[in-house]
Amino acid sequence: MHRSINIQNSLPYDLALKIASSLQVFDVCSLGSCSRFWRELCGSDCLWEGLCKDRWPVIFEDQNYQSETYDQKLTSNSKGWRGLYVSKHNEMAGKVESVADFVERALAYESIEVGNYLKAVELLSSHQFGFKDVQMFLLKPKLNVLLNLVGLHYCIIWLEIPAENVIEALDSSEVSDRQVCVQWWKLGRWFYGFRLRDEYHSKNVSLGDLAASNEEVLGVLHRGAIHEVIRVQISVAKSAHTSWSHQVAQV
Repeated sequence: MHRSINIQNSLPYDLALKIASSLQVFDVCSLGSCSRFWRELCGSDCLWEGLCKDRWPVIFEDQNYQSETYDQKLTSNSKGWRGLYVSKHNEMAGKVESVADFVERALAYESIEVGNYLKAVELLSSHQFGFKDVQMFLLKPKLNVLLNLVGLHYCIIWLEIPAENVIEALDSSEVSDRQVCVQWWKLGRWFYGFRLRDEYHSKNVSLGDLAASNEEVLGVLHRGAIHEVIRVQISVAKSAHTSWSHQVAQV
């Protein structure tokens, strides 16, 4: 005769909490559906507080912002930190749509000027996106690769995420091989009192290569049209071209 074992008696609560705390949010939700014990543990405030702070470290490192804003939300939210996480997730999803709309409006003949491109990157910063937000919402193969690029640029330059972590995120999202075309024009050099023709450069580069080592192209994107670079355009590499209107609908 087999005797069923009560998980509450066989596994200490603190060990069970440690196991749950090591999981990603989707896995926590799945684990919570296994039994009443796991449902209660996976809905606990101490677990979801950690998930909130892990996903949005920039926000929760700001003690003044946390105490003035999130303590009020927690007080009014009957679901505690879990409800706060869900609310913040939905808020970020809406902000992603605003970034996608901005990029769509800025497109001209399937390409975007670097000034508008950098504004899209700055929008992510103003919305206080975290690395996991970018992974979840922007590093998706169904999106236009220009949105992938905006997310990649933001992670490397603004969040200063280590290259190996960014590459891992690109690989797991299956977007590392997607390519963009970056074109830039530089002022011609002076030669014996005459200025030569402006220099034209064009490179197709994959997102994975940009994250790994292509400092020249990433540098041009980050600096924008300043000093010697008079114009920069970014577009989908021709070999990877697909309809923007179809892809933006996937956001």
